[in-house]
Amino acid sequence: MRFSTEEIEAARRTVYAQLPPTPQYAWPMLRRRLGLDLWVKHENHTAVGAFKVRGGLTYFEALARTRPAVRGVISATRGNHGQSVGFAARLHGWPATIVVPHGNSLEKNAAMRTLGVELVEHGGDFQAAREHAIELAQQRGLHMVPSFHRDLIRGVATYWLEFFESFARGGEPDVVFVPIGQGSGFCAAAAARARTGARTELIGVVSAHATTYLDSWRAGRVVAAPATTELADGIACRIADEEALAVLQREAADVVAVSDDEVAAAMRILFHDTHNVAEGAGAAGLAAALQQRARWAGRSVGVPITGGNVDSAVFARVLAAPSAPSYTGSGTPGLE
Repeated sequence: MRFSTEEIEAARRTVYAQLPPTPQYAWPMLRRRLGLDLWVKHENHTAVGAFKVRGGLTYFEALARTRPAVRGVISATRGNHGQSVGFAARLHGWPATIVVPHGNSLEKNAAMRTLGVELVEHGGDFQAAREHAIELAQQRGLHMVPSFHRDLIRGVATYWLEFFESFARGGEPDVVFVPIGQGSGFCAAAAARARTGARTELIGVVSAHATTYLDSWRAGRVVAAPATTELADGIACRIADEEALAVLQREAADVVAVSDDEVAAAMRILFHDTHNVAEGAGAAGLAAALQQRARWAGRSVGVPITGGNVDSAVFARVLAAPSAPSYTGSGTPGLE
């Protein structure tokens, strides 16, 4: 998926009218722990605590230009996409309805309500919530905001452009680990890589408890898989998107899976080494880098913290879990 200069510059104008670029750091303690040059892109520092808001801004800007008669919008989410929709819809004066599965994050639900959305709970997972949202869109005459769309990807690509453009040509990381939910983040990374001419390898990261994209990537076709992760709800996808899968097959050097235990360890490490809070999906990139560090010894690595919206009670349980020393170099041991 490629974008013209005009499309990219329009996305930058739209995003930066509301949000500044997010920071990225080569945290010394993470570097010592992994034994790698590691760059972290902090999308947990946006106005809604996740990268999704960039896509919402560009999608709604295009929607307002092309379909000004829209009366209201609806979408389905596990949280961050819903906040993105609520944030952008409010800017344009549109009422927004968001469908979430039962048992969804309490604090993400509260954040969406704070943005003015009508919250509807339905079903046991994202797919069920999405199907119900489509039904409600038809019944109420609302515009259904998809979870995967070219205009969403165009906005998300702005963060990957910030990442790749921050390095001198040829100095970009050898690999970046990109969490995959519905696919917009990975497709945006691929688009930004092509735009900047970066030679970085892209490795997709899925939950070991929600493997549709890994299974589909291996099979060459969409393969549904149960989504049973209890921690990485932002990548709890049950059915891969065909268009996103095509990009993944074309652009990914590999796809790896991380368990909830590995994600929890990465959340603890991020807090200990950088004092940043990451939700489960937000820490999946670092979990993969930790899992794969022997493979990339002596190389440079990039990971995004795609979001920091974890419920306080969940994060407290993650931090309270037993930990073990794991630094690769000398010095005070940290958390595994």
